[in-house]
Amino acid sequence: MSSSLLCVGLDPEPERLPAELSQQPHLEAVEAFCRGIVEATAPSCCAFKPQIAHFAALGAEPVLERLSAWVKSKYPHHLWILDAKRGDIGSTASRYAQEAFDRYGADAVTLNPYLGSDSIAPFLERRDKGAFILCRTSNPGASELQNLALASGETLYEHVARLAHERWNAHDQIGLVVGATAPDELERVREIAPALPLLVPGIGTQGGDVKAVVSRAATTAGGLFINASRAILYAHAQQGVHSHWQEASAAAASALNSQIQHAR
Repeated sequence: MSSSLLCVGLDPEPERLPAELSQQPHLEAVEAFCRGIVEATAPSCCAFKPQIAHFAALGAEPVLERLSAWVKSKYPHHLWILDAKRGDIGSTASRYAQEAFDRYGADAVTLNPYLGSDSIAPFLERRDKGAFILCRTSNPGASELQNLALASGETLYEHVARLAHERWNAHDQIGLVVGATAPDELERVREIAPALPLLVPGIGTQGGDVKAVVSRAATTAGGLFINASRAILYAHAQQGVHSHWQEASAAAASALNSQIQHAR
């Protein structure tokens, strides 16, 4: 596994693809773009996180299947994290687990814990796979529910972190999703769950601070994956029309990885 803490999100948007790909059929363009991003950024990152809705909305599930198989074959030491935010129970949850792990070859999947432990259990039956549980997310409305105070005195996000740490992680499969835009909550989650891996979105376009994330969440016990998507994927648009898109993304990923390493 790479010493990098950088996770590159794969959120393809056809209208934002480089001009040189715009003449191809959109599914071919999406696949070429994603492969190009992976090749460009693999030296600087330790994981890739495809967002399933960005593929499903385009009818590009077969593209994601091919991309998954290709990444697992060519970059076997990089984690493949399916960002699906699934949350259901019974046979439906089992099918979602089958989709994530068998169809898309995910090493881990993001899950919504709102339905409780039985919505997570089918994913944990696969002992060689992992799950990142939404805990304190990076979006502006997160505090509406996640910061609610419970009768115990804890907030809801603290309760989720404690459940994950003390009850759900019997076989070391659980991690937590905590946004970089909530550094105080990030620090609190790390206090509650010192050994759990944290997947931290919100760096880059959303404005999260790398130094704050590393200082509050990095430990020798628990892993840390700092995710960036749009700032890397569409770096070519920021650097001008004459900048080659793979070179621009490679440079953006390398710069962010260096920033993370310096903060460590």
